[in-house]
Amino acid sequence: MILTFGKPGFRCLKYCRFLTIILIAALARANGDEGTKDKSTNSPVQGANAPRSGSGEVGADHAEKMARGLEVFKKHVQPILVKSCVRCHGGKKTEGELDLTGREGLLRGGGRGPAILAGNANDSLLYKLITHTRDPHMPRSSNKLSEAAIAQIALWIDLGAPYDKPLIVKKQTDDKAWTRKRVSEEDRQFWPFQPLRGVTTPDHGAVKNENWCRTPIDRFILAKMEAAGITPNPPVGKERLIRRVYFDLIGLPPSPEEVRAFVNDPAPDAYERLVERLLDSKHFGERWARHWLDLARFAESHGFEHDYDRPSAYHYRDFVIQAFNQDLPYDTFVKWQLAGDEFAPQDNLALTATGFLAAGVHSTQITKNEVEKHRYDEMDDMLATIGTSMLGLTFGCARCHDHKFDPIPQADYYRMLSTFTTTVRSEIDLDLDPAWYQKAKAAFDKEHAPYAAALKKYETEALPSRRLALEKAWESNPERFAWPALDVLKSKGLPVAGLVGWLKTSDPEWRKLYQQAWEHQQKVPKPKTVKALVSSEGLPAVRLHTQGDDFFPDTYFLRRGDPNQKEGLARQGFLQVLMTAPNLEKQWERPAPKGWRTSYRRRAFAEWLTDTQAGAGNLLARVIVNRLWQHHLGRGIVATPSDFGSRGEPPTHPELLDWLASELIRNGWRLKPIQRLIVTSSVYGQSSHQDEAKGRVDPDNHLFWRRPPHRLEAEVIRDALLAVSGTLDSRMFGPGTLDPANKRRSIYYTVKRSKLMSMMQVFDAPEALGGVAQRPTTTIAPQALLLMNNPNVRSYAKAFAKRIASHADTPPEEVVRSAYLIALARSPAAEELADAVGFIRQQSESYLSTGKTDGRELAMADFCQILMCLNEFVYVE
Repeated sequence: MILTFGKPGFRCLKYCRFLTIILIAALARANGDEGTKDKSTNSPVQGANAPRSGSGEVGADHAEKMARGLEVFKKHVQPILVKSCVRCHGGKKTEGELDLTGREGLLRGGGRGPAILAGNANDSLLYKLITHTRDPHMPRSSNKLSEAAIAQIALWIDLGAPYDKPLIVKKQTDDKAWTRKRVSEEDRQFWPFQPLRGVTTPDHGAVKNENWCRTPIDRFILAKMEAAGITPNPPVGKERLIRRVYFDLIGLPPSPEEVRAFVNDPAPDAYERLVERLLDSKHFGERWARHWLDLARFAESHGFEHDYDRPSAYHYRDFVIQAFNQDLPYDTFVKWQLAGDEFAPQDNLALTATGFLAAGVHSTQITKNEVEKHRYDEMDDMLATIGTSMLGLTFGCARCHDHKFDPIPQADYYRMLSTFTTTVRSEIDLDLDPAWYQKAKAAFDKEHAPYAAALKKYETEALPSRRLALEKAWESNPERFAWPALDVLKSKGLPVAGLVGWLKTSDPEWRKLYQQAWEHQQKVPKPKTVKALVSSEGLPAVRLHTQGDDFFPDTYFLRRGDPNQKEGLARQGFLQVLMTAPNLEKQWERPAPKGWRTSYRRRAFAEWLTDTQAGAGNLLARVIVNRLWQHHLGRGIVATPSDFGSRGEPPTHPELLDWLASELIRNGWRLKPIQRLIVTSSVYGQSSHQDEAKGRVDPDNHLFWRRPPHRLEAEVIRDALLAVSGTLDSRMFGPGTLDPANKRRSIYYTVKRSKLMSMMQVFDAPEALGGVAQRPTTTIAPQALLLMNNPNVRSYAKAFAKRIASHADTPPEEVVRSAYLIALARSPAAEELADAVGFIRQQSESYLSTGKTDGRELAMADFCQILMCLNEFVYVE
């Protein structure tokens, strides 16, 4: 079609627009629906014939709107999309499955649905994202668009959102290209993926208040505080400090004797010596193991509706306790949990460490049609938990598509997932005390030696003469030995000496000596073997009601995470952004020993994970020192301890974080030296006092100018109740229990997912369905009601009362002082003392007036229970 214009005056804007509308409408009719397809690059307007989304008809003004929309697109919207959007949505990558290079991709949308409703900007997802009224705010990597730019995009959407042509002319697509995706150098520049910086502590002149600094940590903290114009809080008193560090390091309150000794010790190193004792305590592992078990989603049942028990799973909990007590190097701690059976197959601790992989939920009712999906679910649980707990990355978000925010391609996910292709839960027999067995066996062998010697002596000295007599008798008169058994032996060609040897069992003396040796042999000690839940390969899997194989021989790339959409075999690989160069996988691969039953893939994964030169080791170190800081200071240097990605919080003190990580590696990955540095620092020893002026400068305490008070966790509250009552059973390790009246530490409660302990739940213990980095701290009525009405708490209060008032003539003032010191690690104020004494007397008289003969004891128990219900009892300043 050719249109010509006659007179120059005909070219006025009014008529030009009129003729443009006619032209567009004619082309749209000529091309049918092709105008709505991005692939039709010859179409002058993409979407010219498309109806408004949600409408079945084209409005009368549709062509005019599309023409106006085209003008807006070419003049305003196209430059915005090219500059701020296309790089991540259809250019170098397609995040969130959203391709904005053409109208078809715009209307189709991505993982969150259609990007726009053509003709309706206000209800369009794209508009909500760029106006920051909905997460995630876009553009993600740059500032919010100007109001003018947003207005032009809104107008364009209201006009139908036409394109004149695709923003990028794409080549023929390769459906499997995503399985070969590579991350960019720009992706590698994000801070957690960078090598550790060679950070040195700030110079002495870098801070003004040098006297405040006790450890190198303090200079990092003080430098930022002084730059912000605030000063640190004063140090906390010694009574509160000892209570704080006891609960932090061992999860138990200090005894009155320990409080008095520390408060009255004038030595400048009194606190450092106290810290050393606590780090060496056997209770240290029980306290810090609980933090790790939260991350490891540890439980002793399978979960789901049937929730079958895992009676041998407790060995993993015991491993974690022992590892913290022994200060097992953290890189070894990590390696053993992934592949202890491949690193140290003869070490019981290494074997039970693999219970980490087995700790997640697992369906026990799997039909044949569901087997493959559940297998991928099981492997995903292993990989996702490793990602959050060890690297602070959400690997699981890349199962169905490339990670929306972090450089974790879906291809990397499946390459890592293939590590666990043949890994299954299994049970093995473990000798938990081989040293005892060796010692007992040696002692037995010594006792058994005389029995064996007597039998051997008789056989070598007495039996030969009897044999000679028997042989002569045989030769002179064989008929005397015409026994059926002898005939059988002779028919087989056995010599006479053999027959005689066989006949020794009829010798009375030999039988007597043999019987004695045999009876003693029955007392031989046996190894103390128990069943332990592990994760390994080449062993029988723990099976319940699965109608199919326990694993499949290969792992595949799955489009959209669907086992029915396989895109080729996934060979083992690792996260590209945490390798210093492409295709380094072979650097960590090792062939399994000849005849060995496992693949050594898990070992390779663990080697990459802990490699500080070419692998993920630097991030591994950053994440764990941040967790130590979090539990000691109440908030991590990175406030999102299991998300170091772009959606997490950036570090408030990046230099300090890298310095701590470097110190960890320099000290052979041992955690206790880092904890010693933290708890002996001045920043840790600050008071919890809230200062209004400082709060205005730093309301969220990002600069750590105070040590906020925090509520104790559920397990520690219960352990403290047992400790102050004097009823704590300190036995360690072994099977747990579901008995609420149990007196052992709470870490030894059996964690059954469908039957969690009520006291643990009410104080926010996790459900163990997934890893938990930060427990919530709620304040709800059932917490106070439990401490007031629970029969076990009442029994603790009665035991506490007997502990402080074992004699009837003990003065009430002395009882109150003793109770305060035991429960709160301090002496009561004068007013508190007077109130408590008055309460005990009044309660005692009230009970006696009702005819109760034990009124004093009941009053004492009431007083003790009041102390247990105080905020000060369940909070640490």
